[in-house]
Amino acid sequence: MTQKTTDFGYQSVPEGEKSKRVAGVFDSVAPRYDLMNDLMSAGLHRLWKRFAVEASGVRPGERVLDIAGGTGDLARLFIRRVGPQGEVVLTDINPGMLRHGRDRLLDAGVILPLVLCDAERLPFGSDRFDCVAVAFGLRNMTRKEDALSEMRRVLKPGGRLVVLEFSKVWAPVRPLYDAYSFGLLPRLGKLVANDAAAYRYLAESIRMHPDQEALKAMMEQAGLERVEYFNLAAGVVALHRGYKF
Repeated sequence: MTQKTTDFGYQSVPEGEKSKRVAGVFDSVAPRYDLMNDLMSAGLHRLWKRFAVEASGVRPGERVLDIAGGTGDLARLFIRRVGPQGEVVLTDINPGMLRHGRDRLLDAGVILPLVLCDAERLPFGSDRFDCVAVAFGLRNMTRKEDALSEMRRVLKPGGRLVVLEFSKVWAPVRPLYDAYSFGLLPRLGKLVANDAAAYRYLAESIRMHPDQEALKAMMEQAGLERVEYFNLAAGVVALHRGYKF
């Protein structure tokens, strides 16, 4: 039987191997992850995440699942919106990132449930959450279709999925963006995180990720409705939003 393969950046690897390789990337960069995000985006990632939370329409008392939540940026924003009667659950597949997120949240005086899990096999019952969010995590998943189907499954009827992810940049700025991604970014990764390869993978994984229209179609195929997207920073990042009815 032919073994199924998937992308790991520009490489083709067996499906069972991708999660291990991705884990290695995030194990390496976890201690400097937040600093690198600020440097890479000139702080814009914080505005993008705020936009995602606003677009989610989350209200006081609701339940939110933050998938691949890493160091807890989205979770901290969501917990302010749901208030004491609501719930935010932070998940990640990587133990190092989840520990880092826990520590950052505790430093901010925030205590919430943390779950180590794979987004392709979520350990939650169906129809549980009012909102599911994933920021900059979907492109690292091996079977994105399975992950999107799982996200829809755990949504309540009327619930919404928001996906914030790097996407296809506006054509006129693409040469400059490529020069930054493949030239400056790995050097920055080497200088700050002592890992140029992890940030070469980042640049490659962005190019291999479905573009705006392709991801919209994938969300619709997973059963989400009224799917739309919003381009941010000339398409460097896009926010997709879909509903379960």
